[in-house]
Amino acid sequence: MNATTIRTLFFAFLLLETCYELYLTLLNIRHVRQHAKEVPPLFQKAIDEDTYRKAVSYTIDKNRFALVYQLLSTGFVILLLTSGLLGILDQWVQSTGWHLYLQGILFVLLLSLLLRIVSLPLSLYQQFVLEERYGFNRMTGKLFLSDLGKGLVVQLILMTPLLLGLFWFMDEAGRYWWIWAFLFVTLFQLVVTLLYPLVIAPLFNKFTPLPEGSLKEKVLALAEKLGFRTRGIYMMDGSKRSRHSNAYFTGLGKVKRIVLFDTLTQSLSEEETCAVLAHELGHEKQKHILKMFFLSSVFLFLGFLIVDSLLLYEPLYRAFSFGRPSYHGILTIISLCAGPFTFFLNPLINGLSRRFEYQADRFAAEQAGLGEALASALLTLGKENLTNLTPHPWYSFYHYAHPTLGERLDALRKLG
Repeated sequence: MNATTIRTLFFAFLLLETCYELYLTLLNIRHVRQHAKEVPPLFQKAIDEDTYRKAVSYTIDKNRFALVYQLLSTGFVILLLTSGLLGILDQWVQSTGWHLYLQGILFVLLLSLLLRIVSLPLSLYQQFVLEERYGFNRMTGKLFLSDLGKGLVVQLILMTPLLLGLFWFMDEAGRYWWIWAFLFVTLFQLVVTLLYPLVIAPLFNKFTPLPEGSLKEKVLALAEKLGFRTRGIYMMDGSKRSRHSNAYFTGLGKVKRIVLFDTLTQSLSEEETCAVLAHELGHEKQKHILKMFFLSSVFLFLGFLIVDSLLLYEPLYRAFSFGRPSYHGILTIISLCAGPFTFFLNPLINGLSRRFEYQADRFAAEQAGLGEALASALLTLGKENLTNLTPHPWYSFYHYAHPTLGERLDALRKLG
């Protein structure tokens, strides 16, 4: 194929992805409006009409924001290609005369910075207008800028050695460089996963050991009952940014940690908090994290295979305005193509994720005996977070990595 055909094919898939996602979002908005007059029967005892109307309004506003975000994102990618900006930036970094590896790193970092700047107004609107309107935002402008600055520094620190390693393998590792590069990136991901709870996360949030008391005793007893060893159970000051609640499991091996948002313990009873933790432990005990890591590694492996096959294919570079084949050029092109050419896989990946969520819920119910407490916790969190109680089935099938709240409650009740 020549450069024109490749570019046309890319635009076709990009527009197909955009139109499909816009259609699903509009379908979801319509579906939510159709069910806006009355609280669904499953939730009538737990959620009052005022809260339900607020949840409906929040869902519609978020979906409208998603429409704008999708249109602007697609428009920016089209502008990026039709303006020849990628080629202009590539020529500029080449003019520095730096080593090829440093040129590549500079190109990727500048492009990442440009994307961050372009998306900044939307991020500000989402945080300080949309989230503020519904009482979720607790972030200050100072904290927003601090997060932004720290994020850029962390990106610089992580991206530089990652790109240097990739470029070296592409340049020096011979015919099967892509296998070595794949192993290098996989190892790099594992190292970052190990370092994240110890080094990266504390840059943004304060983590304190769960204070002595009945909650800690119950959590430790639950961990012992389920055979889970952890280096600690921590409280995170999530309330300084948002009123949304969460809990998560992080780390690998000896640095495994359970993290509770402070907003979670404020919203739930101790038994409900333990039920949420049991769900998270269910993910770990059933190897869901490792399974998803393995799946992502398969896609990464295939990605490097594709990069290897296209590395010297000059029409591809010309289609994206690059004047020369380059390591940073092919990585940029593959990154741009990943979404439009694989969006149809979203339901498969999210479907697997939803299956894991059901399994973790079942683990909390059957192994920990906390099924009723988990159902109660999910209802409370759904109410607190203004969850969409009536998503369109097609929308949730495509977008949701978790089952809908109604689906999870039905599954828990069937467990008895």
